[in-house]
Amino acid sequence: MPVGIEAWLTQIPPITRAWLALSVATSLAVQCQLVTPLQLYFSFKSTFTNAQPWRMFTTFFYFGSISLDFVFHLFFFMRYSRMLEESSFANRKADYFWLLLLSSVMLLAMSPLFNLPFLSSSLAFVPIYMWSRRHSSTPISLFGLFTISAPYLPLALVIFSWVISGTWKAAAGDLIGCAVGHIGWFLRDVWPREMAGGYSVLTEAPDGLRRLFGDL
Repeated sequence: MPVGIEAWLTQIPPITRAWLALSVATSLAVQCQLVTPLQLYFSFKSTFTNAQPWRMFTTFFYFGSISLDFVFHLFFFMRYSRMLEESSFANRKADYFWLLLLSSVMLLAMSPLFNLPFLSSSLAFVPIYMWSRRHSSTPISLFGLFTISAPYLPLALVIFSWVISGTWKAAAGDLIGCAVGHIGWFLRDVWPREMAGGYSVLTEAPDGLRRLFGDL
């Protein structure tokens, strides 16, 4: 029977667990000087012109050097990604992966417009935002200091990120993640209900991906 940290990890749903493991491993690799951030960031020139395609993936797993900002983003992404995967996407691993994949593509496309070489915190705010909209009546206690309604959670975390980083630019990536999260929420929750648009490949994973994840 698993004990300690192994038991804790096995309780985390698979998509969130893999994302957490890759993020921690990437930051530890940088901390141990096995790789440098210059080898991980995303830019169109480095990725496509210089034929370094791994940058499309590593940009989503590097939350920076181990610091208060690193712990802050990792804790909140893991908490709300786990809660979203266990509730809205329970037994729907493919759909959750598809949400994150499409969000990643949008962030990669937007990266040059906002000069965002690392997109990990941006992607982390996608599940945070979606959870907050799907649990809009839930009160949230922030650090035991004050209580807010769930829809205000993303904005509160952006402000806190700004405070601990010291610059508004550092929180810009979090805001972009909220914008992408809003698009994902609108396509999944608002469009089918209000616009009679129904579900599409933008909202549900293809059957091939469902079979791969064992959801079919």
